[in-house]
Amino acid sequence: MGQAIRDRRKELHYTQAYLAEFTGFNVSFISDVERGKPTAELGKTLRLLQTLGLEQLVEKRG
Repeated sequence: MGQAIRDRRKELHYTQAYLAEFTGFNVSFISDVERGKPTAELGKTLRLLQTLGLEQLVEKRG
């Protein structure tokens, strides 16, 4: 998920600093999410996905 967020941010030509200012999150949070840090807050991460025009799909296994 972090890689998808990074790729989309770069596709939109957004810096981490710009995205942080736009969302109200700090740069270190965005960096943590993009690096896949497991303690990144889920709610904020989902809001970041929405801001970038991405969706998270949840499906039942099997």
